Amino acid sequence: MLDLTAALLALRPAIAAELSETPTATVGDFLHRTLRPVLKLQNELLLLVVADFVQEHHIPFQVASVAERERLVAELLTRNVKLRYTIIGIISGLFTPAETAFYRQHRAELNRRLLELASQRVQSQVTTVAELVASADAAT
Repeated sequence: MLDLTAALLALRPAIAAELSETPTATVGDFLHRTLRPVLKLQNELLLLVVADFVQEHHIPFQVASVAERERLVAELLTRNVKLRYTIIGIISGLFTPAETAFYRQHRAELNRRLLELASQRVQSQVTTVAELVASADAAT
């Protein structure tokens, strides 16, 4: 189990933040120690998942303005349960066993925060998502 934990932690990018002594003392610490690094690590996959979803559901992303794209992403991540659970899965799948135990105790709050962070991350990169959608459209 220690090898798995060490391997998962070694994958994560370092993010500077003020943290308490205990790794999972609070939900806020979990957000900074776990969610933010895992979201950063999974950024490319996150964008790809959203782009695939947009393309598969024929959402008019290419013709939309940047502001409209940001609104579409926010709406998708608040309303579409399938996409929300997919994103939660690609992030929570990289938790260590101890982090998973903490996550299970605070699932509702952590899912809310995880989806907020994911939405902000995707909204700030809607141009990249549009490029991924365009390349998927060109391939089909």
